[in-house]
Amino acid sequence: MLVLLTACSSAPTTVAIPASAATSSSSTPAPDRLQASQARLSRLTWQDFHGVRLPLSDVDGPRNLDHDRAAGFARTRQGALLAALHIAVRANAQWGPEVFEPTIAEQVTGPDADKLLEETRTQYEQSRREAGLPKGSALGVAYVAEEAYRWQSYTPDAATVDLVSAGPSPAGTTVRAVTRVQVVWRGGDWRVVAPLGGDWGNAAGPLTSLDGYTTFEG
Repeated sequence: MLVLLTACSSAPTTVAIPASAATSSSSTPAPDRLQASQARLSRLTWQDFHGVRLPLSDVDGPRNLDHDRAAGFARTRQGALLAALHIAVRANAQWGPEVFEPTIAEQVTGPDADKLLEETRTQYEQSRREAGLPKGSALGVAYVAEEAYRWQSYTPDAATVDLVSAGPSPAGTTVRAVTRVQVVWRGGDWRVVAPLGGDWGNAAGPLTSLDGYTTFEG
């Protein structure tokens, strides 16, 4: 997701995309769970976040949207899904330090959280200088839609989900990427676990088919 976001942004940034992470068919939801999930997700509304189309739910969150931040997710399967999307998207250099600094500091956890913050700061400064932008400014809009997801695991305390994003390539075709995001319930809300080495590229890869994924409605 974040690899694709960077590639489809208006700022010149280069990110390597590794081979797609392996997935497990044993995590496919049971039919009754899938039906309930689709029924709830059908009530989503959508928000444009600087070119990224993000889903919201009056049931599962985010309940708090302020200064481009998002928090307050329900301790449910859909709450975990929405938290993974909103937090991971905001933990990106694209939106500038006013967004990614507090997002990573307050909503990202795990042994590589500090590395993620350091990597994001470095990426931001490099891209900002290349674009000739003033310090603190956002790097520009992105043109990405969150298309689909696939659960790897879920409990009320921790979850792992693969998120599919789509956007335009320089050639005008649609490209897709899948990013595996882990979240944990901590301090009354979901927190994203920083990717290995603080690099979202280690959790992402290209995608050529939506087979096996559940698409968002709307």
